[in-house]
Amino acid sequence: MTSLISLIHLAGSAFSLLLIVRVVLSWVSPLPTNELARWVYRLTDPVLAPVRAVLPSLGGLDFSPLVALIAIQVLERLLVQMLIALAGA
Repeated sequence: MTSLISLIHLAGSAFSLLLIVRVVLSWVSPLPTNELARWVYRLTDPVLAPVRAVLPSLGGLDFSPLVALIAIQVLERLLVQMLIALAGA
C-alpha cells in the first residue's frame, strides 16, 4: 500500500512540475521546433484544454495551469486518503 501511495505522490509531483515548466515556457516563448517544449505541451494539453473550456477569458491571463495544479493536489490527497481508509478497513 505504501508503494502505491508513493507512486501517486510521484505522479502528482511529476505532472505538477510539467505544468510549472509549461508556464515558464509560455513566458520565454521557445521556438516551435524546440522538442522539449513540444513534448511538454503534448503532455499537458489534455489536462489544460478542458479547464480552459470552462474558465472565462480574463484579458489574456491564463489561469488554467493554476486551476489544474490545485485540482491535481486535491485529487492526489483524495486518492491517498481513500487508500489509507481502505487499508484500515
